[in-house]
Amino acid sequence: MLVRDAMSTVILTVGPAHTLRQAAALMSARRVGAAVVLDPDAGGIGILTERDILNSVGLGQNPDTERTHAHTTTDVVFAAPTWTLEEAARAMAHGGFRHLVVLDRAEPVGIVSVRDIIRCWAPARVPAPAL
Repeated sequence: MLVRDAMSTVILTVGPAHTLRQAAALMSARRVGAAVVLDPDAGGIGILTERDILNSVGLGQNPDTERTHAHTTTDVVFAAPTWTLEEAARAMAHGGFRHLVVLDRAEPVGIVSVRDIIRCWAPARVPAPAL
């Protein structure tokens, strides 16, 4: 199975000037764990994850004043839609992260998460047997 079969094609994007609270509210409303940060002034595409927001709040920073650009990962590992899920899982395990931005011809076309991969690999939920 390929990344294009598992990825979400609805991508939440935020700008570098969004506050962490704004980004968190958007991520919560969309029920996603990451947002693509588009910052043409800083050279392109980054990613902001729930962990980035959690780390900031844990440090006592104010989510109403902290901007996404200060917490965005810019050395992003990108996946191609034609990668296998094994390749994506290997990249995530090696890098210690849970989301990959999927690029096609240098444009973001999706995000694949560990959860997406697990959904493809694991059978659908089956009710527990009655005792």
